[in-house]
Amino acid sequence: MAELKTRPTNQSVAQFIRALPDERRRQECQTLLELMHKATGAEPKMWGSSIIGVGEYHYVYASGREADWFPIGFSPRKQNLTLYAMGGWEPQAALLEKLGKHKLGKGCLYINHLDDVHAPTLRRLITQAVKQARKLERDQARQK
Repeated sequence: MAELKTRPTNQSVAQFIRALPDERRRQECQTLLELMHKATGAEPKMWGSSIIGVGEYHYVYASGREADWFPIGFSPRKQNLTLYAMGGWEPQAALLEKLGKHKLGKGCLYINHLDDVHAPTLRRLITQAVKQARKLERDQARQK
């Protein structure tokens, strides 16, 4: 079975963010780091060359294959900030309605800029996404 291509690296998160060409994007990344650290209590890690993951999540596919990922993370893309949540964003549908300007993709939440969204709602979304990921992990552990 194929291994996940995106894995944690030793690259510095701070150095990665400092290297971003846009000051606004750097500030947005700092804000997201603070929100995600507060929700998880974990330090961020680089996953691959451009994803920042916060926390650890071990999961088992229906096939029995196991992998590690992060419960919450993001990537500062040129067009938008892409946020990742292990349990997806659909369980937070009510909060998404209050969030403001955003788009959803398969497991991704796309925000052009943080000032396009309601900050308290974003904070709650991140907190709820982390709680959902932890619940999924606990449920999987019970099934073993």
